[in-house]
Amino acid sequence: MNRSVSKNSRGNGKQGGTRINENIREKELRVVSEDGEQLGILSLDEALKIAQGKGLDLVEVAPNGKPPVCRIMDYGKYLYTEQKRAQQAKKKQKRIQVKEMKFRPMIDDHDYNFKKKHVIRFLEAGDRVKVTVRFRGRELAHKDKGFAILQRLKADLEEYGYPDKGPSFEGIHMVQIFVPKPSGKN
Repeated sequence: MNRSVSKNSRGNGKQGGTRINENIREKELRVVSEDGEQLGILSLDEALKIAQGKGLDLVEVAPNGKPPVCRIMDYGKYLYTEQKRAQQAKKKQKRIQVKEMKFRPMIDDHDYNFKKKHVIRFLEAGDRVKVTVRFRGRELAHKDKGFAILQRLKADLEEYGYPDKGPSFEGIHMVQIFVPKPSGKN
């Protein structure tokens, strides 16, 4: 069977799981024209003749239907619009980043304020912040000082974010994750 393929269609007929033209296996298909009009249930040969006559491709859009749904369209244009749709969806996704700020139990006020400003900047940017208090050697006996730092930070960050859950101990680290407050933009 010698047929002309539209200039924009791909040669192998199966791109990304979509079957086109002769690669469609079913004998009976529900066919939709390029302008959305239902042409009814046709045999594969009839549908291919209609598509050839218009210089377009027969594209299987719903392979799980009974019978499968095929659309007469320009396959190259279809691939292009699908690619653009995927790009737009990817742009709209916001990747959540977790930033980390490390404190010590015996931190000075200036260092505390400096690191607090960084945490505030991260929260304002919409990122989660993992605050870690690291204990060394004998400092482990003073877990209450690490807890006090996290409580102080929680109070200072009240208008920017809130803790995801209470502080937890992971080895020699006391960890608490702060989540930014939802903005009124939504």
